[in-house]
Amino acid sequence: MTRYTGPKNRIARRFGVNIFGKARNPLLHKQHPPGQHGAKKKKKSDYGVQLEEQQKLKAVYGMLTYGQLVNTYKKALLTKGNTAQLFLAALECRLDNLVYRLRFAPTIFGAQQLVSHGHILVNGKKVNRRSFLVKPGMTVSVKSASRQMGLVQQGQGQVHREIPSYLALEGEDLNTGKLLVLPELDQVPLPLPINIPLVCEFIAHSS
Repeated sequence: MTRYTGPKNRIARRFGVNIFGKARNPLLHKQHPPGQHGAKKKKKSDYGVQLEEQQKLKAVYGMLTYGQLVNTYKKALLTKGNTAQLFLAALECRLDNLVYRLRFAPTIFGAQQLVSHGHILVNGKKVNRRSFLVKPGMTVSVKSASRQMGLVQQGQGQVHREIPSYLALEGEDLNTGKLLVLPELDQVPLPLPINIPLVCEFIAHSS
């Protein structure tokens, strides 16, 4: 199971956004892009623009590998409907991402940790595969024994993060959520603009 362990702050500064939602904003004291004296950005080629869009998408969903993006795109391509819409919906409905969206963890990386270590249930059963695709009607919850963990408490304390309309928290303790419907492109709360059709085009021509 691949897990990114590289420098996350450098990636956030590169895109100019606190992309991972870290409590200590990596942009506060370093306003320039990585590199000596914050070198000026050069105009990108069409390929460079496409590459950057897919890199942004990989980062938003917890530093996915290119292979993971390709596999998700190919499955979307085989499904009837808008490929870009289905592609983003599949990424959004990954178990680790929904754990983050439901505020069970403060960051996407914290959500990945909770899932991998067996703290998350889907329809009452433990699932430790981060890429597990949650379908509408399924419930996602934190195990009873794990609800006092620091990660969970930190996530639930982030009340400034709105729960997307395609998700709903259930119960008084707010440790259970449900995926109501597949999200539309304009419903997904991406932390920065990403041209999803352009990413699909890049993958189609590169894979």
